[in-house]
Amino acid sequence: MREKEKLSLFSLTMIVVSLVIGMGIFKTPSTIAAKSGTEPIFFAVWIIGGFVSLCGALTYAEIGQRLPVIGGYYKIFAHCYHPSVGFTVNILILISNAASLAVIALIGADYVSDLLYGQPSGTLFNIVVASVTVGLFYGVNLLGLRTSSRTQNFLMIVKIALILLLISTFFTGLHVAPHGYNDGIVYRTTEHSTSFLLIVSLVAVFFTYGGYQQTINFGGEIKSTAAMQRGILTGIVLVIFLYLAINYTYVQVIGFEKMKNANAIGALLCEAWFGTAGAKVFDLAMVLSVLAYVNVILLSNPRAMFAMSEDGMLPKIFRYRHPETGALVPGLTVYAIVTVLITFFGKGVDDVLSFSMFLDCIGMATSTFTLFILRKRHEGDDAVTGSLTKILPAITALFICAYGFVATAVIIDKPIAALTGVCLLVLFLLLYFIFHHRKDR
Repeated sequence: MREKEKLSLFSLTMIVVSLVIGMGIFKTPSTIAAKSGTEPIFFAVWIIGGFVSLCGALTYAEIGQRLPVIGGYYKIFAHCYHPSVGFTVNILILISNAASLAVIALIGADYVSDLLYGQPSGTLFNIVVASVTVGLFYGVNLLGLRTSSRTQNFLMIVKIALILLLISTFFTGLHVAPHGYNDGIVYRTTEHSTSFLLIVSLVAVFFTYGGYQQTINFGGEIKSTAAMQRGILTGIVLVIFLYLAINYTYVQVIGFEKMKNANAIGALLCEAWFGTAGAKVFDLAMVLSVLAYVNVILLSNPRAMFAMSEDGMLPKIFRYRHPETGALVPGLTVYAIVTVLITFFGKGVDDVLSFSMFLDCIGMATSTFTLFILRKRHEGDDAVTGSLTKILPAITALFICAYGFVATAVIIDKPIAALTGVCLLVLFLLLYFIFHHRKDR
């Protein structure tokens, strides 16, 4: 790949931020406030989540330096464990991401309707808008990494600017009240222990901080291995700052007790600035969030398919790259088509994917453990730089323990989802060995 077409430090940083910050930060804090019960626990879980994410960023940065390849998140499983592990984990991720992308695109269609017409849209409108959105960014990605990354940069700059605008509401001294509340569980401190409130809140917080691990899918398309480390770290630090700042603003402007299970708390901050027009500004922010998410998912996932094709896990056609743009045309095309087809199933698909939280925990813990394997094999020793190299194993161990703890919390809180995740892992492992056995014969 030509040097000018590779990702710069800034582009990689924006990819990290866009992989993490989706639509959740405009809604999830109200649910976490209800689960945490008190302000100290609420802010504690966001700080803990940020610290653990920073530990993960340091770990993935070195993994990316040691194994700088396209589709790195597949490669580390296949290379350090066994191809069956890489196949199983990444097939589930590809399916989960395609379904999530379809659901997010459908939700985005709701906001487009509200932005244009001021009312909810019908099913046909949602499917058409979601399909057009996926098709639009399919076209952008066909133009190559340079065009798609620049598009992502623009979308994220605008989105970050809007988030900073919401954060600045704190300085106005205004207070706003919620217009309505969702039906949800409120854990009261008189009925549950502090440790219980901490555990159930951390599950949602860790999920909100997730996504940056897919950055190593771009390992072979970055201008330097040093940029991998700086990009992931800069991106996560920026995410932590934005998350803590906007949550502090929510509490100060809305009030902690009032924000518990409140509807669209992000829209309330927009109303503080723009009055009745604030709802439209919020709709615009949500649409931008959807556009950025669609683009980055279409950027990342075909790269995993490319790597799986290299190892014979997928048909060899997925190894094809356009000679001029470098676009992964077959993988991108199939992924876009599958996503559009899933939109016909509606938003209910998201409920079926509740097991993804458990699988994310398992994936994060096992993928970061590969750092110890790569170090033991002395792979990529020459590429590793940084003053934290000596203490990184302890940081990685802490990260693994944290996600093991959260996986346990998911089992306690959502046992059916966890069992579903385990069953799917076993199913795809069996499919791998059946396929592999036939191929050997």
